[in-house]
Amino acid sequence: MSALKWRWLLTGLVALSGLLVFAPLGLYVWASGGEPPEEPPPPPAVEDVRVTDCRTDPASRRVLASIEATGRSGRSGSYVVTVEFREKAEPEPGQRAAQALVKIPGVLPGATEHAEAVGPLWPVATVPWCGVAGAEFTPAPETP
Repeated sequence: MSALKWRWLLTGLVALSGLLVFAPLGLYVWASGGEPPEEPPPPPAVEDVRVTDCRTDPASRRVLASIEATGRSGRSGSYVVTVEFREKAEPEPGQRAAQALVKIPGVLPGATEHAEAVGPLWPVATVPWCGVAGAEFTPAPETP
């Protein structure tokens, strides 16, 4: 055979092998209808948590923040809340605020649980501000 016939034969074999590889893949993607619909993500845990009281303990001079967590509908679980303690509601640029972690375990759906965060020693003449800096929800393991 001549070189021209070999080139056409080789080109035909490459095209045929490409069809054999990519045609089933294309049919699979076409038949599946694209990506499956995603379920909406759960709301952020910060929306379920709030600070209800912020005060200075007169005996120890430490800041105390009362935390309230309202359970999500559908699942029970626990919350880990980061509470921030500052002198003002607006953060000072370049200044880092004191923080404390609070775990609120066993929050049932629709139920409200309470916890208390203990902050740093606070100066005598200043009023503290307490707020939620972040929160994470961990669902309880499902029992069979």
